[in-house]
Amino acid sequence: MISRRESLQALAASLLAGVEGAPGSILVHEHVMVDFVGADRWTPGRYDPQEVFRIARAKLEEVKKLGCRRLLECTPNYLGRDARLLARLSEAVGLEIWTNTGIYGAGAALVGVPAFARQETAEQLARRFISEARRGIDGVKPRFIKTGVRVAPLEELDRKLVRAAAIASRHTGLTIASHTGSGAAAFEQLDILAAEKVSPAKFVWVHAQNERDHGFHEKAARAGAWVEFDGIGEQSADWHLECLRWMAARKLLGKVLISQDAGWYHVGEPGGGDYRGYTYIYTGFLPRLETAWRRQLMVENPARAFG
Repeated sequence: MISRRESLQALAASLLAGVEGAPGSILVHEHVMVDFVGADRWTPGRYDPQEVFRIARAKLEEVKKLGCRRLLECTPNYLGRDARLLARLSEAVGLEIWTNTGIYGAGAALVGVPAFARQETAEQLARRFISEARRGIDGVKPRFIKTGVRVAPLEELDRKLVRAAAIASRHTGLTIASHTGSGAAAFEQLDILAAEKVSPAKFVWVHAQNERDHGFHEKAARAGAWVEFDGIGEQSADWHLECLRWMAARKLLGKVLISQDAGWYHVGEPGGGDYRGYTYIYTGFLPRLETAWRRQLMVENPARAFG
């Protein structure tokens, strides 16, 4: 009788067949914990780190068995980022877990934006991000910049946060992952990066699947940006597959990233609420892809996008 663990390991080997000697797969957009209480209302002790550790560890161990070697934890500062917790989980599971710097300007009532960010200039905010990148956060160095904007046309605060991220990227070399709904908002951000002399290859259009016009996806990739189709799940798989086929038909799969936007221990909900695991992309989505796409999307592109 084959155990569940053995069957998962066999599945992982078959999904990344032909990748002998290559590094393991990378999930570029996932979460461990989120807290939407608001940047200026947060207080210490709002959650039990040990409970979060226990729940998250089990989910991370599952995906580690499927061949994942690195997970980019995209929870921004002031929304539940806990670098110390991530370091504990990384050591316990044997999985690289990357955290981020930056400020997230999307979301209802701008919950991720602290009061100082409304007052400081882009240059002042960038200095904060650069300092975290160089000195670390509780001993952990962030490996990318996370921001987010509202709808186009971008408002002044959106533009300031993106400009701060661009300045920080230029000084640190870190890639910017920006929560962005529409193609129009993505191109406004690319214009800001260009003004700051930052390559579009340093920009990841997060949640690109929310834009229904594939023309924007194609245009962004041809401009040099990374187009990320995340939020992959059982209900969305057909649409995500259509997005990938569109890009592949235009020979643009080399600028595409995929992930699930899963996890989400919700601070304030009993037991963290519904914590969605990270395995579906391996067990339900990759088997539907062309074999030749799997290494590119799960190994090569993430490494190129984020280093």
